[in-house]
Amino acid sequence: MLEKTVEISVLYDFYNQLLTGKQRDIVDLYYNQDLSLGEIAEEFNVSRQAVYDVLKRTEKLLYQYEEKLNFIKLVNIKNEKISKMLDSIIDLENELDSIPYLEQLKKRIFHVKDELYKSLNDWALMREV
Repeated sequence: MLEKTVEISVLYDFYNQLLTGKQRDIVDLYYNQDLSLGEIAEEFNVSRQAVYDVLKRTEKLLYQYEEKLNFIKLVNIKNEKISKMLDSIIDLENELDSIPYLEQLKKRIFHVKDELYKSLNDWALMREV
């Protein structure tokens, strides 16, 4: 159940703007705020079954959005590539420590690495918007 909760939360982070306000509210309350079906039903003045139905339809929608748009998959692929590049740069940086006259090159590598870290953070921030 925890794995599904995390999965739905990630899908929600990416695609919540494609949902109606009521769908957003119910998914957020259930998966992110950890309210029960009964608590949500009481807040919206509807039955638990109505809340359950909205949750199931919305979960299905979120999975369909990812299946068609692949944003999460693309971000994960991009992050893996950036992480591998960072690992390579760190390895190079460590090798350069033994060569003192390459201090300038090390500084350039540091700046490239810094830009890659910023790119990773930009992807993370995009998910929050």
